Amino acid sequence: MSSHGMSSKGKRKRSDLSLEAIDLFLIAMISCLYALLIILLLPILMSKSSRLFHFIALLIGSHLVGFASELQSGSYTINQDWSQEQDYERSYFVHAPDSVEPLPLFIFLHGNGGNAERSMQGFIKRHKKLSKRYNMVFAQGYLKSWNIVSERSQAPDREFIEAIVTKLTEYSNVKDSDAVLMGSSNGAALVNQFAIETKLDHFSHYITVVSQLNAWQHDGTAFKAKGLDNNYTESVVPLKGKCLMNVSGANDKLVPYAGGPSKGIRAKDGKLAFVDAERSAFLWAQHYGYKGEQLSQPSESSEEMNVFSYLDGAVVHYNMKTRAHNAGGALTEVMLLEFLNQSNP
Repeated sequence: MSSHGMSSKGKRKRSDLSLEAIDLFLIAMISCLYALLIILLLPILMSKSSRLFHFIALLIGSHLVGFASELQSGSYTINQDWSQEQDYERSYFVHAPDSVEPLPLFIFLHGNGGNAERSMQGFIKRHKKLSKRYNMVFAQGYLKSWNIVSERSQAPDREFIEAIVTKLTEYSNVKDSDAVLMGSSNGAALVNQFAIETKLDHFSHYITVVSQLNAWQHDGTAFKAKGLDNNYTESVVPLKGKCLMNVSGANDKLVPYAGGPSKGIRAKDGKLAFVDAERSAFLWAQHYGYKGEQLSQPSESSEEMNVFSYLDGAVVHYNMKTRAHNAGGALTEVMLLEFLNQSNP
């Protein structure tokens, strides 16, 4: 169960004025000014032309509706219930750029131990062009984690992301399609799980950084839903027609590039095992319509990276040759924008 709200900072109580209160105050003030204007002009408008009066009233009304329904930058919350919490306020942070037309959503999921607000500050500073083309959203994981296999969080994270999208697409300056979901490490694992399970068709692009599919999410035969008890037994068919980028470090030990058990991430049966990174990209490409064999050689190569591209770049995997779990540092804004310009397969 979820409910929505907007807040400044803090989890359960806020002592200072929230952004929501400020917005409501501004709306009320402008509404009063418009009402006063109508009262003052009413005798003149009625005497001149009833059509003119109705036109101005309609114009004012539509402006007020538009003002009230625009997404603003700030801190928002969604309340959820699950085994660990009841009516718990889950935070997400929004950067809404000025735009004359609705912009799609770009949702970023931090890694294990991460902080959404700090992630927003750093990401926007490094990706100025991107931050002008999307309504940027940075979601906070419960206990700074996302619920994958055996993480300490048992929160309903897919539903959390879906609730964010459902709520924000109600605003007039938010486009209800072409959304992007990007995650790093544990956040990337949730991006994979979200792409596997969701039936929400707002997303066009998925970006996973230093986490390919793990062996619970794909058992070599089929994609698997997490299930209520994180048992990953149900085979599912993910939505098709999406674009997917993966960035992995060839020297990564935490999420091993060649697949197999992690050196540090635990799972129910010991250490969390992963699918080979190149195989993972192929499995997604195959699902999205690729009919050929898995690429044995990169499509492009340089000193820093090997690139494996399927479906004309709709599914692309970057092997960062000299990187480990820090491979995301080699992902540039140019690479992101190039990928986001890809059409769905």
